[in-house]
Amino acid sequence: MKENLKDSERITLSELDLPADLRELSYKQCRYLCSEIRGLLVSTVSKTGGHLASNLGVVELTLALHRNFDSPDDKIVWDVGHQAYVHKILTGRAEQFSTLRQENGISGFPKPSESVHDSFISGHSSTSVSAAYGMAEAMKLQGKEGYAVAVIGDGAMTGGMFYEAMNNAGRHQDRNMIVILNDNNMSISKSVGALSKYLTNLRNTENYLETKRRVEKKLLRVPIVGAPFAKGIKNVKDSVKSAILESNMFEDMGFIYLGPVNGHNLQELEQVIHMAKSFHRPVFIHVKTVKGKGYLPAEKNPGEYHGISKFDIVTGNPEVSADECFSTVFGKELARIADNDEKICAITAAMKYGTGLQFFASKHPERFYDVGIAEQHAVTFAGGLASMGMTPVFAVYSTFLQRAYDQLVHDVAIGGLHVVLGVDRAGIVGEDGETHQGLLDVPMLATIPNTVIYSPSCYDELKLCMKKAIYDETGLVAVRYPRGAEKVDYNKSYVSTDYIFHKTSGSDTLIITYGRLYNEAYKAIKMLAKDNIDCDVLKLTRIFPAVPEVIESASYYKRIVFFEESIGQGSISELFGEQLAEIGYNGDYSRVTAESFVKQASVTSCLEKLGLTCDKMAEYIRGRIDADAET
Repeated sequence: MKENLKDSERITLSELDLPADLRELSYKQCRYLCSEIRGLLVSTVSKTGGHLASNLGVVELTLALHRNFDSPDDKIVWDVGHQAYVHKILTGRAEQFSTLRQENGISGFPKPSESVHDSFISGHSSTSVSAAYGMAEAMKLQGKEGYAVAVIGDGAMTGGMFYEAMNNAGRHQDRNMIVILNDNNMSISKSVGALSKYLTNLRNTENYLETKRRVEKKLLRVPIVGAPFAKGIKNVKDSVKSAILESNMFEDMGFIYLGPVNGHNLQELEQVIHMAKSFHRPVFIHVKTVKGKGYLPAEKNPGEYHGISKFDIVTGNPEVSADECFSTVFGKELARIADNDEKICAITAAMKYGTGLQFFASKHPERFYDVGIAEQHAVTFAGGLASMGMTPVFAVYSTFLQRAYDQLVHDVAIGGLHVVLGVDRAGIVGEDGETHQGLLDVPMLATIPNTVIYSPSCYDELKLCMKKAIYDETGLVAVRYPRGAEKVDYNKSYVSTDYIFHKTSGSDTLIITYGRLYNEAYKAIKMLAKDNIDCDVLKLTRIFPAVPEVIESASYYKRIVFFEESIGQGSISELFGEQLAEIGYNGDYSRVTAESFVKQASVTSCLEKLGLTCDKMAEYIRGRIDADAET
């Protein structure tokens, strides 16, 4: 840090060598820096979209971490990672911050390939303690003196992995491991369940102790009776305190518990972190923060500003109005169907608004269940409901459904239980990148026997598929749909829950696809027709298992191209090709899919890179035809 900056009242990010210079700042300079960081967060996310409220709430906490730990030698693991924007700013990425979540820019989540200060990739919840414990164990084996620090939110503590890791890590008392709970009484939606009540009791413990100290001071000032009365009150209150504090589950797991501490008071934070480091054993620090701190619209409505699109800073209003989308259509239709069917139950894993289930929750609260960030429990809970004759519908993002594979197999499919999955954000989601693209649900679900998968291309088909899944199917059924709104250039009067052949006379080329890609395929054949290239299109809606007559009908074409918004290995297009081969098809069969994890970019850009836009489809078809002509 430059000498002339040490006496300066105001310090800006551009003047600092980050994170090293942070230790040299006075508390007054830190307050100005926190204000600048909050301004940068709001101005950037207003342009790029992203996770705002969670990051506004951890500004002082993140500053305290980097002033008291030596990253990257000390490892800071951010749970979920949507609260790591400040960490990125303080580790040398302030100048790049305008590229947040943009193509070729910095990620919205921790990413080790992006910076040595990002110790672990993190896009899913409840993993930080497990990762940090592994790092602490490795440091012990390697003879290193560093610390492993897990920063986890109270919402993420509803995930079972947290307890598995805490139970395991607390057994080893000579590890430099610190778990910091960022307690803002929120996850994405309001925290729910017994854990939320437990943390509320711990928060109230601090209020109780402070009140106790104030009462004792006042009583001691009362003449004659003051001291004896105060002593009596103290004995009573100590008994109450013992009852409150002795049942601390974190200490029962082997951790030293410190807190609660004000997460917006840098001096208090640093004192408790310094104390935690001195123990050289597992420590749990309970930090209270305000989600959205410093930006009034986010403070008033932290759920809406958890993940937000571009917005106007002055008003806080999103630039794009909240138009109808697949999620809201799903939620409204499920609520409507349930009006006349008391067996239908709706389940979410802390994503009521994201999955559109707020409509169901409002109309049928007694049959709506928010289980917290616990996808595994959600699936088995659904199995339990189904075993008693109820019809459970679990709405979940594709990327989070991955976490419950064993439960889908063991607790639902094997028993033939009728559970319906609303697989939201299926396919490319865009700016959230590799950790959130929904490209694995189809290969995953297609490995489970007796499973049915629907992939509607528009709202009308979504509604039809939901009814079909609820009333006509019997086992595990998935209805998958993309993020955002429908785009329909074709005639919507032709919809189906099975398949549709769009035929022209005499074409020897067949395009196969499903979901929203049907609209791209439809536009592609119109483009090709202008070049006098005729193509037929097979649109699948019930994409798994395959219908035998569909395979047979496709086999009469000389050339087949399957365009699919999924990882290729284990995909429907791979299975379709295998079934064509089994009946002796010897034509030109090819498929266009994703073959690896897809990096952050807009949905359109991602699809274009994968060859799944109408332009790219037409270009690919021309290439196949030209190649055949040359042979």
